[in-house]
Amino acid sequence: MKKILVVCVALTLSLVFSNNTKAQQLKIGVFDEESVLGLFPDIQKVQTALDQYAQDSLKGEYDYTLSEFKRQDSTFKKDSATMAPSVKALMQKDIATNYSKIVNWQQYQQQMLQAKQNQLLEPYLKKVYAAFQEVVAEQKYTWVLKKDACVIPGGLADNISIKVAQKLKLPLPQDVVDELKRQGLPTGSTETGTKPTAKPPVKH
Repeated sequence: MKKILVVCVALTLSLVFSNNTKAQQLKIGVFDEESVLGLFPDIQKVQTALDQYAQDSLKGEYDYTLSEFKRQDSTFKKDSATMAPSVKALMQKDIATNYSKIVNWQQYQQQMLQAKQNQLLEPYLKKVYAAFQEVVAEQKYTWVLKKDACVIPGGLADNISIKVAQKLKLPLPQDVVDELKRQGLPTGSTETGTKPTAKPPVKH
């Protein structure tokens, strides 16, 4: 089975405004939740759990649905002539339901994996968003843009993803640490110099 790329909950913060924007100096930051999620040392557990869910639960559900469809279809073809109309209608409905589920299985499977992924990512996202809100409030950002929405990405000094990772004490990739040092910016986290962690799988 192809790896399911994780997708995080869509940002609801494309713009974060201060109540007193006019009275403050405009301060804009950029944020990318996926880059922070990818720094959690145990984030790969999400992919492992998704793979196990697909194999243990979804595959079993598909096999059962297919088996039931074949059984019902065979019974209907054999006995439909002698069935009471109400029983015949119920069986036709069950057969149609199972057939539709089998035909549209890929879409159903993706929806179930997305729901499972959201459940698995929830504890990570709660930490990320709590830290995000603290950084925005402490450093008085008036606007926060999603990173991939920026025509000209902000510099490291206003990369809120890095600041959130630092607040969570997540290890930063060595190239980020080196660039922070080169620009005279705090590296923040106690563990640094790690290789970049693969981003959590994100569903297409």
